[in-house]
Amino acid sequence: MLATKESQFERAVNLALGIEFHVTADASVGTNPEDAFMAVPGQRFEISARLTSPEKLADVRMELDLPPLWQYNQIKGGSSASPAKPSSVSSSTADAVTFQVVVPEDARYTRPYWHRSDPERDSLNVIDDPEYVTLPFPPPPVRAHAVYEFHRRQGVTRAVAMVEYKDSQAELERTLAVAPPFSIMLEPGQQVIPTQGNGAREVRVEVFTNLSGASDGTLHLEVPRGWRVDPANRRLEFSGRGERREVEFHLFHDAIQEGTAEIRAVFRSRGKDYSEGYSVVTRQDLDSFYYYQPAVQHLSMVEVKVPKNLKVGYIMGAGDDIPTVLKQLGIDVTLVAADRLGSEDLSQYGTLVLGIRANDTQKEVAENRQKLLDFVSQGGTLIVQYNTGVSDFNKDGLTPYHAELSRARVSVEEAPVKILAPDDSVFHDPNPISERDFNGWVQERGLYFMDQWADQFKPLLACHDPGEPDQEGGLLRAQYGKGTYIYTGYAFFRQLPAGVPGAIRLYVNLLAAGRNGSAAVASTH
Repeated sequence: MLATKESQFERAVNLALGIEFHVTADASVGTNPEDAFMAVPGQRFEISARLTSPEKLADVRMELDLPPLWQYNQIKGGSSASPAKPSSVSSSTADAVTFQVVVPEDARYTRPYWHRSDPERDSLNVIDDPEYVTLPFPPPPVRAHAVYEFHRRQGVTRAVAMVEYKDSQAELERTLAVAPPFSIMLEPGQQVIPTQGNGAREVRVEVFTNLSGASDGTLHLEVPRGWRVDPANRRLEFSGRGERREVEFHLFHDAIQEGTAEIRAVFRSRGKDYSEGYSVVTRQDLDSFYYYQPAVQHLSMVEVKVPKNLKVGYIMGAGDDIPTVLKQLGIDVTLVAADRLGSEDLSQYGTLVLGIRANDTQKEVAENRQKLLDFVSQGGTLIVQYNTGVSDFNKDGLTPYHAELSRARVSVEEAPVKILAPDDSVFHDPNPISERDFNGWVQERGLYFMDQWADQFKPLLACHDPGEPDQEGGLLRAQYGKGTYIYTGYAFFRQLPAGVPGAIRLYVNLLAAGRNGSAAVASTH
């Protein structure tokens, strides 16, 4: 508390005197936050510190505040010694000093002090540096302070070292950060592979360099036993910082069984291996920070039968990765923009899917609700995934029969699931589904289940959190005209990107539900 008050008093004094202290890396202005200058372990760079004041200040001394083992020397603006030679700042003038900074080989990268190796499956972060647990992020690596005298009273002002970049409107700044010489990003981060597929897959790897001079290295993939890679490796050369190289690898495998594996991209340069990358997350009110992730692709090999000639139209809501997984399975998926719903020929699709929160986020869904219901009555299958607008969900008649959305959910992902309608085709065509297919789910079972529905709807599953009653409104099916209407609150949007085999099989069955619409027999509730 005393340190906080001291800092506030320091700032108040400096504001009263009109003092400005700015510290900036001497580097070219970046074209965006990601391309702006980064300090690299083992290299050196220059920093300029500039103090201005409308008042006359005496005995101004500027110093850098660096992590242990970092070194710096003053090279401009005074003697070569460090700290800077005392000087004076007269009215409306400035004092400027340039330092050369040497970054040690083992300098820490600027990154969160926590991580999750597999964000799709890991529900908790691992704390890497407990000393920072009370802070949102670790402190910036390079700071500075300037000591001065005013009317024989000593004062101090502090600053964080910044780097410059620009956008389309203005020049901006972000905090100087430490980054690896090379950032390795692998796409996609997750692939779902049918065990009955031909095994041919593509992986794209991007290598970005932060080194200011020429550099090179060799990129290769580490793959599971029995897999083949073409090319085996690729030599990459860079002439300077900010350059990117992208390489596409082709992967092949013979017969595979259901299970998981991973592929890792490794870039070897000057005897060191690099196998992680970062992306920059920027908000002007929160500065910038860096999200690191290993250059790994998680593979989920799934024993799943995919119906032939199934054409799916997917209408995005708040955003999810289900279409990507469906394409990996070999399903013909077209993203249908919500603003095209009014003019889209829906008869070209066998199944339409509303992405998560589509009714909440896309006004065109409600505007075209009758067109969607006509699609069902004429023989199509419509799958509606969860929405959060409990009071607004059905005010426009999005369901063919009365149904009321609730906030009911099942948060425990291991909660036992009962199949209420074992004879329904959803549990047989084209993949047999049993209670074992609900093993290995991640984060939750589902959310925003229905709590009331008309007799025409048939509940297919039931589950509940410990100590609570069964929730049967998470998967409802109804026959409407010649087609099939399905509402699901089950969290497929989490399970499919995580490669959960049973959830994938069940979702494929839902897409194919209209192939045997007569199986949807009404029951009472």
